[in-house]
Amino acid sequence: MALLETLVVVLGVALVAALCVFAKTRLFPVGEDEEPREDVAEYIAMMVSVLYAVVLGLCLVSVWETRSAAADHVQAEASALHQTYLLADALPLAQRQPVRDAARTYASHVVDVEWPAMAGRAPLDASGWTLLDQLRRAGEVTRSDRVSEQIAAQEVLAQLGYVDDARRGREAAAQERLSPVLWAGLLIGGVLTLAFMFLFGIKRSATHVVMVMGLSGFIAFTVLLIHQLDSPFGEMLGTGPDAFTRYFG
Repeated sequence: MALLETLVVVLGVALVAALCVFAKTRLFPVGEDEEPREDVAEYIAMMVSVLYAVVLGLCLVSVWETRSAAADHVQAEASALHQTYLLADALPLAQRQPVRDAARTYASHVVDVEWPAMAGRAPLDASGWTLLDQLRRAGEVTRSDRVSEQIAAQEVLAQLGYVDDARRGREAAAQERLSPVLWAGLLIGGVLTLAFMFLFGIKRSATHVVMVMGLSGFIAFTVLLIHQLDSPFGEMLGTGPDAFTRYFG
């Protein structure tokens, strides 16, 4: 969702909330005998707001940790792949170019094929693992009389092990979702928080309307933020393939 679309949604929610305030005060005017209920309404609204703040914080922490973990996995995978590419210079001459080509092919597949799929929440097929196996076979040194080449071959296999682990973490992060229970609490809590602002004997005033609009717009913005962060490889706030393009661009 683009920034302009986000602003339009936030403003739309704020305007709807303001219209609800006007409709409530027009259709259900406050009577004189309802004024004592203000203290009760204030107490209930405060408790709902506190509980909703807890749910908001839990949701934000959850999606932010998932997004941070995804970024760490991407950086680790790209860095290990780049180290493998550099270590090819120390391998036997016949294996150097095949390792470089296999590393570039794998990086291109991740950027051009897997990234759009992860951004769209589509599951990844086994082609990426097949390319990684080809890279591993290209880096295997069966016979060599040079100790430096044997050490380089072992280091290549170690780096490919890091690529394997980071790739598994990246695939797991791409399938992470915020719990439906948290989404339910997020939406229901937002509705209740706004409802308690004008359902209990509060007279219409410009200040009250502005408060309702500001709170509803902020809640809408926070929910949209959580929605964007819930997609760790999304276009707007997700992790991009910059780590791969920086090394293999």
